[in-house]
Amino acid sequence: MNIADLVRRNIRELKPYSSARDEFIGEAAVFLDANENPYPSPYNRYPDPLQKKLKQRISELKGVPMENIFLGNGSDEAIDLIIRAFCEPSQDVILITEPTYGMYAVCADVNNVGVRRVTLTSDFQLDIEAIRANADPSVKAIFLCSPNNPTGNLLDLDSILRLVREFRGLVVVDEAYIDFAATESLTRYLDDNPNLVVLQTLSKAWGLAGLRVGMCFASSFIIGILNKIKYPYNISSLTQQYALEALQNERQKEAWVREILSERTAVTAALKELSIVRRIYPSNANFILVQVENAPLVYQKLVEQGTIVRDRSRVVLCENCLRITIGTPSENVTLIRQLSEITTTELTTKSNS
Repeated sequence: MNIADLVRRNIRELKPYSSARDEFIGEAAVFLDANENPYPSPYNRYPDPLQKKLKQRISELKGVPMENIFLGNGSDEAIDLIIRAFCEPSQDVILITEPTYGMYAVCADVNNVGVRRVTLTSDFQLDIEAIRANADPSVKAIFLCSPNNPTGNLLDLDSILRLVREFRGLVVVDEAYIDFAATESLTRYLDDNPNLVVLQTLSKAWGLAGLRVGMCFASSFIIGILNKIKYPYNISSLTQQYALEALQNERQKEAWVREILSERTAVTAALKELSIVRRIYPSNANFILVQVENAPLVYQKLVEQGTIVRDRSRVVLCENCLRITIGTPSENVTLIRQLSEITTTELTTKSNS
């Protein structure tokens, strides 16, 4: 497979914008190239457009060479750029496996790219034969989420690798929750699979959701294409600085993950004792998908008490399900107390009235 053949022709031929900071290599003391205010604010200088120091640290942590790393304003930027680079508007299609993260379809819609939907199996795994049947030549990318959002489970590794090896387009695996899962990242398969793209984020385990830093790992060719079409200074100096400082403290991140996993176990056990709970799905993420009696009403009752979860009851395969993020121990105690005060009789009466 020649990945270059998948790129839109106008993107292949595009002469990218060259920012002032792209045009020299090395260190300098006097910067008179970018029309900046010369007086320190202290943020008068444009940020590094390729985030080299931050990428170097991520490379060390992830074991992925810098040339195989793209950093975006959240993973959503990488999702958007992949669709923009590889899918011809009004012609090409992406394939998603529902239920899944909603931004894949939104980014496709924004770019006037079609969305083909294949439903997961009843145990939230890939329906390989259905994907095969729908993955015709118009499908340029398959987007998978593992651990999956909103279901929390890992997709079967062998099924993912089978798609990667059989499909003649990109397979994008979103690993936003990988730090909470008992498995290794698919980045270990990048060298042998030029069509594999892996997304991760600093928003979850690293506790940096407010910074908006998404990571994309892929072949150097794909990374080059994304760098070619991204906005010149897509990640601010402050963001790069703060993220780099946070990534020096891996012990803090690991402590948070251990605490969240411990609390996930505790919350799961507590939920099993509640009369309104019908099913708790296994999770490899920092959230739990829970089927309850009359999910919309349970959601509203929690809102009235100042506790916000996510009502997923209108999502395919998630009837009457709430997605509950694992909070601090005190937040989790509050949630369980509030849920325990909601009776099955009350929910049934309300739904029949």
